[in-house]
Amino acid sequence: MTKFSLLAVFAALGFTAAAHAESATYALDPTHSFASWEISHFGTSTNRGRFNKTTGTVTLDKVAKTGSLDVTVDTTSLDTGTAAFTKHISSEEMLNVAAFPTAHLVADKFIFSGDKVTEIDGKLTLHGKTNPVVLKATNYNCYMSPMLKREVCGGDFDMMITRSQYDVSYGLNYGFPDTMRVIIQVEAVKQ
Repeated sequence: MTKFSLLAVFAALGFTAAAHAESATYALDPTHSFASWEISHFGTSTNRGRFNKTTGTVTLDKVAKTGSLDVTVDTTSLDTGTAAFTKHISSEEMLNVAAFPTAHLVADKFIFSGDKVTEIDGKLTLHGKTNPVVLKATNYNCYMSPMLKREVCGGDFDMMITRSQYDVSYGLNYGFPDTMRVIIQVEAVKQ
């Protein structure tokens, strides 16, 4: 094979690889991205709260069906709707937000069904402990934002966590469940 032919083959391979690389970075929209939680209260009602500050990025390759995410939740932004309850959840007895002001979620395994992300496997660091988590996607969608004039992708991502794995065991002796639901509502803007 001549030198010219080899260059032509390499150029063609490079072009093909570039044509298949569709990776894009998306930044979480702070006005549409929140982490919230809910836990049963003596089997009678459900306690809920939300963290008002969530930041991060998502990298998504829709062609290769791969992705990664890096999300930070500001635990000091907890809001339960009631000042006394927020203070209690934030205290040393529970989340100890003074010592652990952030929670961190990272993942690099995205599972697709067709064009939709259905599951993300990653690791959650909360209260100084890191454990594997599985987020199940609902309402996943991408759209062209009429206001931003850019693509936005997102959805609601649910996971169940075991509180004692993160040394957040308050109330177990009273009958509160060890497992709780965490929902991460995300809309991320293509950069």
